[in-house]
Amino acid sequence: MRRTTFSVVFFCKKSRISKKGKAPIYARITTSGLSTEIYTRCQIEPERWNQRLERTLHRDKVALQINDIVDSYRANILAAYDALIREGRIPDCFTIKERLENPGGTTRLFLAEFSKYCEKRQQEVGIRITQLTANKYRLLRYMTEYIRQVYGKEDLPLETIDYAYIDGLNTYMQTAYSCHNNGAVNLLCCLKNFILYAIRNEWIEKNPFRFYKMKIDKTNVKVPLTKAELDLLLKRPMPNERLERIRDVFCFCALTGLAFTDVDHLRPEHITTDGNGTLWIHKPREKTAVVSRIPLLPHPIRILQKYERDPELRLKGKLLPVPSNQKMNAYLKEIADICLINKNLTVHLARHTFATLTIEYGMPIDIIAKILGHSNTNMTRHYAKISEANISREMQKIGKILTV
Repeated sequence: MRRTTFSVVFFCKKSRISKKGKAPIYARITTSGLSTEIYTRCQIEPERWNQRLERTLHRDKVALQINDIVDSYRANILAAYDALIREGRIPDCFTIKERLENPGGTTRLFLAEFSKYCEKRQQEVGIRITQLTANKYRLLRYMTEYIRQVYGKEDLPLETIDYAYIDGLNTYMQTAYSCHNNGAVNLLCCLKNFILYAIRNEWIEKNPFRFYKMKIDKTNVKVPLTKAELDLLLKRPMPNERLERIRDVFCFCALTGLAFTDVDHLRPEHITTDGNGTLWIHKPREKTAVVSRIPLLPHPIRILQKYERDPELRLKGKLLPVPSNQKMNAYLKEIADICLINKNLTVHLARHTFATLTIEYGMPIDIIAKILGHSNTNMTRHYAKISEANISREMQKIGKILTV
C-alpha cells in the first residue's frame, strides 16, 4: 500500500490584499500530491509575515495573537491527521479539513445531501424550472441502487465521490436499466449541477466532473421533414378523426415553431391582432418564460378556425385538441406509415422542421430566435439544421463567382 505523504504550510496570500493593506493567512494541507486550503480568519500586512518561519517576528499584542492562532491551527491539523489514522481511515487533505470544520464528526453524506437538493429543485418548479426538468432528478433512485450494489453501503461521504464513481454510475444506468447514452448523459447533468452546488457551498473542494467527458451521440439526431414531406402531411386525408386531430396539431407546430407544452397551453388570450389585421401568437414559453412572437400563416389560422367551436375545447379554454405527449408520438407513427414518411415522426420534430425550413428559405436566424422564444441564437442553431437545399444554393452562388 502506498504511503500517504503529508505536509502543512501556513502562508500569507498576497493576491487577496484588502483595502487596508492586509492579506489573509491560510493553511495549506497537502497529502499525496493533493492539497486544500483553510482560512485561519487572521489577516496581516505582508511585510510583517516571515514565510520561512511561517509566522510574524513582531512582538506587539496582535502579532503574538496571530502566532498563537497559527500554532493552534497547526496542532489541530496534526491531531485530526493522527485521529484519522487511528480510526483506520485514509487521512487525505479533504477529510482532514472536514474534520476540522466539523469537529463533531458530522460528515456530509452524498445521497442525503442530493435528496435535499432534489427537494429544493421540486420547489422551484414553475419559478426557475419546469416539471419535466425536475423529473430528471429520478436519478436519485439509480444512485441509491448503484451504491448498494457496488459499495455495499446505504450512503457515502460526499467528499469521496470521484471520477470512478461517476463513470461507474454511467455504465450501471446503461447496462442495468438499458438507458441509452444520451439519456444517461441527460441524467448525469443533474448530478453535475448538484456537484457544482456543493462546491459553491464549500462542501467539497474538487470537481469529480472536471475531466469526465459526457459525449452526446449525434448519430441519433432528429431529421426534420422536407418541404415535400410537410406538404404531403398537410394534404393527405386521414382515415379517422383521431389521427386527423393529431396531424393538425403537428402541422400547427411545424408552421409556428411552438413546442408541445406551449401548444398544449395555448389560450385565446395569446392570440392578438395588429394594426394591419395580422394575427399573432404572443405567448411566454412554458420552459423559459421568454415570449414567442409568431405571425400566423394562413394554414395555422384555418386549423384554429376548425376547432374554435369545439365544445370540449371551449370548456377547457384551449384552442387545439392536444393529447398527452406519449399519445401524440404513438399516433404520429401511424401517420408516418400512412404518408409513407420513413422518419421517426415525433411531436418535437415539428419544431425542428420549422427552424430548418425557415433557415432554408432565407429567414435570418435572429428572427427565427424571436419566433422560437430563444434568448440567444446559439440555442436556435441547435434546432436549425443546414439542409442540402441550403448547401446547393450557396454552392451555386460560389459557382457563379468562380466560373471563368
